[in-house]
This record gives sequence, structure tokens and C-alpha cells, in this order.
Amino acid sequence: MEPGVFYRYCCTNIKSAACSLLLGSILWCPITFAAEQSALARLASQSLLLDITRIEKKFIAVGERGHLLISTDKGNNWRQIQVPTRSQLTAVYFHSNKHGWAVGHDAVIISTTDGGETWSQQHRDKQYDDPLLDVWFSDENNGYAIGAYGLFLSTNNGGKSWDRRQISEDDFHLNAISSLNEDELFIAAEQGNLYYSSDGGYSWSSLPSPYPGSFFGISAINEDELLVYGLRGHLYHSIDKGQSWQEIPTGTEASLMDAIVLKNGTIHLVGLGGNILTSTNRAKSFSLRTRSDRKTLTAISENEDGQLVMSGSAGISIDDGISSE
Repeated sequence: MEPGVFYRYCCTNIKSAACSLLLGSILWCPITFAAEQSALARLASQSLLLDITRIEKKFIAVGERGHLLISTDKGNNWRQIQVPTRSQLTAVYFHSNKHGWAVGHDAVIISTTDGGETWSQQHRDKQYDDPLLDVWFSDENNGYAIGAYGLFLSTNNGGKSWDRRQISEDDFHLNAISSLNEDELFIAAEQGNLYYSSDGGYSWSSLPSPYPGSFFGISAINEDELLVYGLRGHLYHSIDKGQSWQEIPTGTEASLMDAIVLKNGTIHLVGLGGNILTSTNRAKSFSLRTRSDRKTLTAISENEDGQLVMSGSAGISIDDGISSE
């Protein structure tokens, strides 16, 4: 795999050839700790954070060393919540303003029922050290967690128990899961693989792929349209639920990690090197700008003032969506 590839995880002996997380020119590899509680860190909001989500007026971000942070003032100030793991957390998802899950290394899954104030551990598997990379729930009971080497876990009881399943004969890394609705789900995976379920995740089939490189994210624009994006700045648009794809020029070879569709229809994507792509014409074209610090951006959300609240290699950053390099 090409130099400079940004993965949300770091593991050894990955068959695809990249086994490290690259943040600019710095080689960073997460450490798994034996302690069951994350350590409170004064500068946690400036540490590596890999995902961020918004529930009503609250933001929750997760990242290295089990860091989990909450902001209730539009992303300006953050407080760290102690959670029952020091494994790197890679993704967080809330089905409602109370029920949420976060996943990470060692196949760790933690959950909350009070909006993120307290968390309990639901799953862990240090024997194989397979990182989970994303999580999605259709309701308070039914959900999926996906990750490296084809790792696919499902639950129908809110995470009290998790069953391991195989959705493909291959063991490609499953990087991101997204939905059009409760029935139609999509997974973006390694080596250009894309998977689709029309029955809420019970069965899966492969979608035609426009690119042999890894995809790091897949996002719904509306009930029929999708964006898929990933390695070397590749971005594709589908208007038929992934049956066909059209490439969209991005002006960058830096990998793309996350996307958001705002209420006014504006689309933003973020990725390595502080790149932000923006479309105001329903993904027909995108403009590129680069933040002055050029720090890697891993995930994106929006606050009540229309500012972009983003996680990344330098922690949380806020952007007005207008300023340029």
C-alpha cells in the first residue's frame, strides 16, 4: 500500500502491506494497556482523536488511550469522561440522545445509557487483538460492529452479547458502515470492496467497485445517492444505491476519511493534510482548501452556529467553513 496511507488502526503483519498509522511524517502506533480504566489527561482534547458525533447540543469524541470527551458548548470546551478501557477508541455512534456505543482495539465495545456520562464494557477480545473500526445501531437493541480481517459482530440485545459472523469469504478490513435507512446498509472496505445489505444487515452482497484501493468511508446524500471515498483522495458518487459510480475530481492525493451533509445540502469531506472538500451543488463538483496547520482530520460534525467541529491528529478543531489556506 502506498506511503502515507492513513489507517484508523495499527496492527502487525497486515497482508495488504501497511501496518502502521501515519500522521504526517510521524509513525504512531497505539499501546494497549492492562488497566481497566482510562487515565484522565489534561490535554486529552489535543491528543489523537479518531471520531466525533453530535447528539442534540452535545458532542462526543473518542481516540487514543481510551480518551472519550464531551462538549456541551458547541465544541469550544471539552471534559474527559473516564471509561473502562485504555485501548484506542476508533468510532462512536449514538442511536438516541441516551444510548450510545464506542469501539476500538482489542475488539473493545463500551456503551452508555445516560448520554455519555458513564460507560460500561460490553465486549473485549485481547487474544486476537483485532481492532473494531466502526459501529452502527438501528435501534436500542440491534446493531453491528465491524473491523480488521473481516471482523463483524452483531447484537440483538443492545450489546449484552455479541455474535461473530462472516459476511464474505475474504478477510478484508471492514472500515466503515453507513445506512440509507434501517434496512439498507453499506460497508466500505479494504482493496476497493463494497458490501450492501437490503435486509437490515442479515445478509450481505458485494457491490461493483470503481477503484481497487481501500475505501475509508461511505456516506448517504439522500435516499438514493451515496459518496464513497478513501485512499489517495479518490471520491466517487452513485445515484443508484451503489450499482454504478462516477469519479469526482478532488485535486488531492491525500486520503479522505469522513463526510457530512449539512441541512442546507452543503457537503464537506475531510482527510489527511488538513484538507477540506466542499460541494454546494449536490456532489457534482468539490472545491479543495487546506487548513494552515495541515494537521490530519479524521471526522467531522457541525455545531449550532454552522461551524465545522472536527477531530484529528491534533485533537479538536473548529472551522467556520469559509477560511482558506
